[in-house]
Amino acid sequence: MSKKASLHHGYAIKWLLVLYDLVIYAVTGFFLLFVYEGPEVISSADKVLQTALAFGLAFASRLLFSVYKQVWRYGGIQCYLRMMCADAAAFLVNLAIRQVMPFERITISSLISLYCIALLFSLAIRMLYRYAYKFGNQNNSMGRFLRWLLLVFSGSRVTADLTGGTNRIKIAIVGAGRIGASLATDLIGNPNAAYTPRCFIDNNEGKIGKEIFGIPVISNADATQALLSRHEIQEVVIAIPGMATEEKKVLYDHYKNMGFKVKVYDYPTMRSPGSKMQLREFDIDELLFRREVIVTDEKTKAFYKGKVVLITGGGGSIGSELCRQVASMEPKKLIILDIGENGAYEVQQELKFSYPALDVQIEILSICDRPALERVFASYRPDVVLHAAAHKHVPLMEHNCVEAVKNNVFGTLNAVEVSEKYGAERFMMVSTDKAVNPTNVMGATKRMCEMIVRSHSAKKGKTSFSSTRFGNVLGSAGSVIPLFKKQIAAGGPITITDKRIIRYFMTIPEAASLVLQAGAMAGNGELFVLDMGKPVKILDLAENLIRLSGLEPYRDIDIIETGLRPGEKLYEELLVKDESLGKTDSDLIFIEKEDALTAEQIGQKLDMLRKAVEAGTNEEVCSALRAAVPTFISPEKVNSKAEQSEEFKSTK
Repeated sequence: MSKKASLHHGYAIKWLLVLYDLVIYAVTGFFLLFVYEGPEVISSADKVLQTALAFGLAFASRLLFSVYKQVWRYGGIQCYLRMMCADAAAFLVNLAIRQVMPFERITISSLISLYCIALLFSLAIRMLYRYAYKFGNQNNSMGRFLRWLLLVFSGSRVTADLTGGTNRIKIAIVGAGRIGASLATDLIGNPNAAYTPRCFIDNNEGKIGKEIFGIPVISNADATQALLSRHEIQEVVIAIPGMATEEKKVLYDHYKNMGFKVKVYDYPTMRSPGSKMQLREFDIDELLFRREVIVTDEKTKAFYKGKVVLITGGGGSIGSELCRQVASMEPKKLIILDIGENGAYEVQQELKFSYPALDVQIEILSICDRPALERVFASYRPDVVLHAAAHKHVPLMEHNCVEAVKNNVFGTLNAVEVSEKYGAERFMMVSTDKAVNPTNVMGATKRMCEMIVRSHSAKKGKTSFSSTRFGNVLGSAGSVIPLFKKQIAAGGPITITDKRIIRYFMTIPEAASLVLQAGAMAGNGELFVLDMGKPVKILDLAENLIRLSGLEPYRDIDIIETGLRPGEKLYEELLVKDESLGKTDSDLIFIEKEDALTAEQIGQKLDMLRKAVEAGTNEEVCSALRAAVPTFISPEKVNSKAEQSEEFKSTK
């Protein structure tokens, strides 16, 4: 239909409604004043005159209130309220006119009856029109009748669903509230929808056993597999925004175990402006069922604004997200330092597009190259240093102990000393939960780095030093999720070193925001740790990821054990389990209290490691690392008692 024809059609419907309203007033006036005369003893001419006056005022008021400009097929309660207000205004004007017009007056009760009955029928035809438009696509006798009504009385046509909805996915909607009802009505009224709602599931006793749009509401307790099968349910959709993560996990597990696909309804107002509703699978980070930690606040933004910020390892997973978040805080300059050019270049191009006014500089060098590092610091004089550069892959570092110590320990020492030398205001190191009683070289080197940072904080110089410790990061380079996805794409199997393994997880944005807030709130010498909730079984993560791909674990994709890798332990220890931990302004960020080593003590440890590195053998370096880090223990010792650990018990 052309724009002109569509506009003409819109005007035609408007005047057609005026005609119907006129007929309603005429019929109402005829029955009220002529057929049922009541107590009035007035002439027929005055009866006609007062009926015409009532309609004329109602028509003028409805025009004034833009009642006839509304699209009634999408009309909501606000449209009906507007019409009621318009008629109320017309009635009040009519009362005023009655005082000056020279005709015999009908009684007030008759006038009220005339307006109310006419309003009732006017609202009724609009509701019927909206109902017919919404439900006229059904391929049954009621649908055919509604389509006939629309065609005869408005000239509108609705396309029938000739399949009877058999080609649609039948869903149960968890949540019979405003959001769930909105989803149901949108699906029912859309002939091209891929889904059709068959029942609601809710715990509200006032709704159970009733119907919404003809769809039954059943209780969660009654929603058994047998009952849902009778409703031919294929998928379950959770439509309760803001549901607690614990409740969502219970629902997800409950319906997944029944064999149903479980999806989420993203209501438009809960998402970004202009977005549309979406029925989607759970994201992998949602399957952790832990409350997302949003810690970047106005104080954090104010701290980084106008400062020169240098990020080591800025091209990596955590480093690049740090770059993105710092860039949004309006720093004076952002320096991305990394040994790998590709990652750094990609982040630079992304930031140039998103923040064209931001001064972004790329420096390609290794933190082990002390002269090059000094040149960078001398040139830019950074105010804040975020140290994310490190070798992090556990099995690789077990095989490359020398490089692990050179890069992680002595590279960090370079960054710390150069920051101190060139007067950086703040130095924040990114650490890991693997530094807690480490069982591998990577974790031991990070623990050594924590001791270095804490020792330098005791010097009370211009630079304040702190560290931030958190668990595994979803989607980072080397994490299990990208590996699992590749294995699923290849047809499986998914490989897990041990099906008992548990880990703490967080998202990359969470990890970066934690580091930034900790850096902003740091005084000097703190070791910040995050309360990451309960640990997650890697096996559960693998099974859920397979289901997210539309497949069934062990039937379509197998999961096999390959045996623990060198240095790997079955669980990482709780980050927050000691009541003596210091508190911060954030409920989820704590400070681990520890005494700083003296410069002499840390110097002895570094000398021991330096000699081992110069010797160049993994055995000597590993031995020196065990001597330098007293908490460095064998994974076998930890794994033998894993089943009795508090962490393991929390996953059962």
